[in-house]
Amino acid sequence: MPCVKFFFPLSAAISSVALMGSLFAADPVRPNLIVIMADDLGYADVGFNGSSDIPTPNIDRIASGGVVFTDAYVTFAVCGPSRAGFITGRYPQRFGFERNPAWKPGNPSVGVPLAEKTIAEVLRPAGYKSGIIGKWHLGSHDDLHPRSRGFDEFYGHLGGGHRYFPDELTIRNTSEAKDEPDSYRTWIMRGREPVRTERYLTEEFTREATEFLRRHRKDPFFLFLSYNAPHAPLQAPEEEIKKFQHVPDEKRRIYSAMVSVMDRGIGEVLDELDKLGLAENTLVFFLSDNGGPTRDNGSRNTPLRGGKSQPFEGGFRVPMAARWPGMIPAGIKYSQPVSAVDILATIAAANKIAQDPHRPLDGVNLVPYVRGENRAAPHERIYLRMFDHGVQAMREGDFKIVRPNKEAGVSLFNLANDISEKKDIAGTDDARVRGMQKAYEEWSAQLVDPSFPGLDMKDWKPKPQ
Repeated sequence: MPCVKFFFPLSAAISSVALMGSLFAADPVRPNLIVIMADDLGYADVGFNGSSDIPTPNIDRIASGGVVFTDAYVTFAVCGPSRAGFITGRYPQRFGFERNPAWKPGNPSVGVPLAEKTIAEVLRPAGYKSGIIGKWHLGSHDDLHPRSRGFDEFYGHLGGGHRYFPDELTIRNTSEAKDEPDSYRTWIMRGREPVRTERYLTEEFTREATEFLRRHRKDPFFLFLSYNAPHAPLQAPEEEIKKFQHVPDEKRRIYSAMVSVMDRGIGEVLDELDKLGLAENTLVFFLSDNGGPTRDNGSRNTPLRGGKSQPFEGGFRVPMAARWPGMIPAGIKYSQPVSAVDILATIAAANKIAQDPHRPLDGVNLVPYVRGENRAAPHERIYLRMFDHGVQAMREGDFKIVRPNKEAGVSLFNLANDISEKKDIAGTDDARVRGMQKAYEEWSAQLVDPSFPGLDMKDWKPKPQ
């Protein structure tokens, strides 16, 4: 793959419709959007990032048919806030979503605030039919349910994870789940109604995704295929695990099987697009919601340091690729930093949808950048704040500052020659550290405190604003 990397002055502008210029002026057909998100997938566990022991030929089809984003980030290093950033196109710290939400179906404040718009809500006036299949994790109260947030269809679970085999789903109604472990055992919901499943959950989600495509082949559509694989619990069909008998570590053996089943499902979705003649007019993104929790599920983030819940690259730099035949060049690598918040900005620009001036997007339209029409970097800076432990990180160009906890000092790394963040050079460049820290604090001053309790904060009460 040719590598596309530009070193021109950085652009601080937020995406706007104008960036598309005349790109879509001659094309009245509204592009479909599919976002396929894995859960807790390691950076190194896809073929396009070098995986050799877990074949991912179908995920790699997206990459080879489009662009690999080598330096792609999400807005948080754990699931819920990361997904909130993607679904709104904004840093979730701007609206208080800075913790993994506790299972609180009776609390309408635990999730994405109603004042924020989801991608589905943004696209609805343009005539899109939107569906989410799989994990939601953005609020379990009925007001925060996907069907209340712009989605026409929902088939999945509301909480942060789920068990995979039908005989383990023993709680029929969401209202009967008392806590997070209970929520993993609820029946899958179709809309707001519980339904029985018949097979391994990843396969259920794939089947539903292909049926969604057939139902909406004549509509412009947005499909969020939100796999809960390979998130814990580590569960896969025995016949799939046997394919990885050569893997000595038991966790990685099961994890590999989980990734393999997901990859096969992605292939079925891509094949269905081809059968329906929709591939040319469909923008497909693939990414993980955060870095792999390597000790918990056997994932790998090589060569990145750390993993899920950490501010190092392994925590919130993720595998990401996109394909859009005819619009995005095939077989390239784009090495400037990009973010999951860019997905909404890209599809909004394709539809010439104006932004809400009161809640501007943090993302940019990626098309002009990957096509080489805009040679600036998409983002001047990439930010991370994890409020509860005083964690902060910010990337500016090739340099990155990190404070891993509120008691620690600020470290500085040059990712251009130290991608693994092994050598702290803060002591050799005080001026850079001060300047970057000032920029980070200016961004942080725009944010609000977390607005709801996290999974391990049962007695938490909101701070008066």
